Amino acid sequence: MKLIDALNWRYATKKMNGQTVPQEKLDYILDATRLSPSSSGLQPYEIFVISNPELLEKIQPIAFNQSQITECSHLLVFAAWDGYSLDRITKVFDRTVAERGIPADAMDAYKERLWGMYEPLPVEWHANHAARQAYIALGIAMAAAAEQQVDATPIEGFSPEELDKLLELKEKGLKSAVILPLGYRDSANDWLVNLKKVRTPKETFITEIK
Repeated sequence: MKLIDALNWRYATKKMNGQTVPQEKLDYILDATRLSPSSSGLQPYEIFVISNPELLEKIQPIAFNQSQITECSHLLVFAAWDGYSLDRITKVFDRTVAERGIPADAMDAYKERLWGMYEPLPVEWHANHAARQAYIALGIAMAAAAEQQVDATPIEGFSPEELDKLLELKEKGLKSAVILPLGYRDSANDWLVNLKKVRTPKETFITEIK
């Protein structure tokens, strides 16, 4: 499936049918998500893949009882770092230099400049910046799912505090940013499935400056 065709096919699925997404399709979506770009390559977030029915039942009321939570095959939780630290940045850069086979101190100057910019900023800025990186990955995940003809519905309508508590994210230094059910549309019961996709016209959406 070409990307534009895939994006025209996808929509924010409101009802899913409980069908399981094959492992190879799930792996494709997760691999594409892992390859997403992020600021300075830090990837300041983790993804939790939840398919346990009992846990999904507990998450549903936290997400305002949206049916996709329990009707999906897998629920992806994008959990961003609650803040940057020199230790977290150092671990990423250490892995980078090791895998690239370059001198251990090759990125030290860049790391010091980066931390010099981040350290004075409030922790709220840190958390928001990390969450924005997770949203880049969210976009890639939705595009990859559409390529595989797997339905995906991005959801911000949930209580981050309650979900963080349930998944014990605070103890991991993480905060839930957005969730993404993956599954298959229930065409017979989804009111949105056959409605025309509406987007801002190109001439209004795009301004070319030459």
